[in-house]
Amino acid sequence: MKKIILSTIIFFNFLYSAQVEELNWPRGESFLTFLDKYKISQKLYFDLEKEDKELCSEITADRTYYLYTEDDGSLNQVLIPVSEDIQLHVYKDSNNEYKFQTLPINYTEQTQTVAIQITESVSHDIQKATGDVTLAAVLKSLFQDSDVNFRKMQKGDFIALKYSQKSYLGKALGMPDLTAAMVQISGKPFYRFKNEKDDKYYDEKGVGFTKSYFFQMPVTYQRISSVFTNKRWHPVLKRFRAHLGTDFAAPTGRNIYAAADGRVEFMGVKGGYGNVIIINHGNGYKTLYAHQKNFAKGIRQGATVKKGTHIGYVGSTGLSSGPHLHLGLYRNGTAIDPMTVITKPKIEGLDGKDKATFLANTKNIIQKFDSEMQNENRTTPNKFERVSDRSDINIL
Repeated sequence: MKKIILSTIIFFNFLYSAQVEELNWPRGESFLTFLDKYKISQKLYFDLEKEDKELCSEITADRTYYLYTEDDGSLNQVLIPVSEDIQLHVYKDSNNEYKFQTLPINYTEQTQTVAIQITESVSHDIQKATGDVTLAAVLKSLFQDSDVNFRKMQKGDFIALKYSQKSYLGKALGMPDLTAAMVQISGKPFYRFKNEKDDKYYDEKGVGFTKSYFFQMPVTYQRISSVFTNKRWHPVLKRFRAHLGTDFAAPTGRNIYAAADGRVEFMGVKGGYGNVIIINHGNGYKTLYAHQKNFAKGIRQGATVKKGTHIGYVGSTGLSSGPHLHLGLYRNGTAIDPMTVITKPKIEGLDGKDKATFLANTKNIIQKFDSEMQNENRTTPNKFERVSDRSDINIL
């Protein structure tokens, strides 16, 4: 049994007999069935506030969680991450009663600049140097619509990367954020740099190479009753709260429309979210439409839909305090604020002061890349064990 130390829980005293396991969440198991497994009353769940109940529906199959059990098999406590920022905590208090709370994930984030000389292949050499199986896929996606042919890379060519990676308990948390990349083929360099202002990628001259993805509002009635929050400290309740989506208050029966083209990946009941449709839009994006009264005729799981297709009706199924649409947006398996994408202004290229600042920054990064390539004692990046992530790689 794998023993680990969780620095997050510093205010609970564990019995020395407690067993600590790092496990993957089973497919088909819900938060309620988990409580049943450990003979914990479902009242714990049904007494939660709406937002906390919804967070319980964010638990996904194969997600790593941390389980503490006594010698008799009873639950001492469990930590279940539901995003990169927040985790669910169920624990037994001093009165032997089970309690629920949400806690922030105290991850660390490191930024690394590395130069990797090609010895076998791009994927092999990047994984060998960084321990990350996804960086090569992210890199290749950046150059997919260019003249760069990775198959032409030979021994002695270089790849240089600047990226940030969150980690938690020695494991990579989420996808790496690749902010700059250089591919050198036969001595000729090709560059991509991420611009923080618009989250798009450009070359060293400021020419853009990122496709734009356009989403529309899923309902015509657009009063927002609850905004997206990754983690928020509530000063009155004295605890952390999170809401991994945007709620649109709307009358029962109001039409719900697909926010973008895609394929219906899930259609059915999903815990506290009630009647749910999940649409996979490709490029790492998925949308979730929760609490629907019922689904539109002709919509079925596996069907392809276009942006604006009528998919269902506003309702209050599941654990809902009133009729509304809960819209979730996920990029590479991570919940993000839907409104940052739906209301994102269309930006075409760089100009003026922004371009001058961008070009100055890229010049500095290129100098660092060159320095790393020329240094025989090159930086050795930190390696993290990567949690399984089946999401498609996406570059926004």
